[in-house]
Amino acid sequence: MGISERKRRDRERRRQEILIAARRVFAVKGLYKATMEDIAQAAELSAGTLYLYFRNKDELVVSLSVKILEFMTIRLQDVLKQTESDPEEKLDQLLQVFFDMYDFDPLVLINLFHLQSTDTLKNLSEPVLAEIKDLSGRALGMVAEIFQDGVRKGIFVDKHPMALADGVWGLFSGIILWEESKRMLDQGKDYLRTSLETAFEIFARGVKR
Repeated sequence: MGISERKRRDRERRRQEILIAARRVFAVKGLYKATMEDIAQAAELSAGTLYLYFRNKDELVVSLSVKILEFMTIRLQDVLKQTESDPEEKLDQLLQVFFDMYDFDPLVLINLFHLQSTDTLKNLSEPVLAEIKDLSGRALGMVAEIFQDGVRKGIFVDKHPMALADGVWGLFSGIILWEESKRMLDQGKDYLRTSLETAFEIFARGVKR
């Protein structure tokens, strides 16, 4: 292994250590109250060193979202590989993928959805922004494949597959954010699964011919 390769690996290892420390801090203090100084302390680094790896807190938080998008693409690949399943069955499996994403890391998933409606993406470096665009584009493209197959077989309504994918993704993110806002006001209210299942059932009925 050459010196440059060793340096690259060391840098990536340190970067992952920072992300792990950040996740711990966010779990305790929340995404908005946590500071870069808190994260640097948890990672046993100086704040100045932290900025050598992440431009700002936004970039650090977005980098955590990469993991959940990678998880989503892996799960969707599994769904698409099931050649014995018809498009309706794959649509049902898509709901389970969404639940699995929430269970994987609800804090980071909620933040990912918040990113969609803020200017945070403008504060990212080009490599991080490119990675997020690539992963989200691939994931949404795989969702569109499910609808494309259904449209081609005459099972789903004749609409653009990407428009249908955008619709189901918007439904998913909207329900998650809405239920989270209600839960913050009243910890006793947790209707996420019921609300998502109901909304998805209505969407599935509407998309079928």
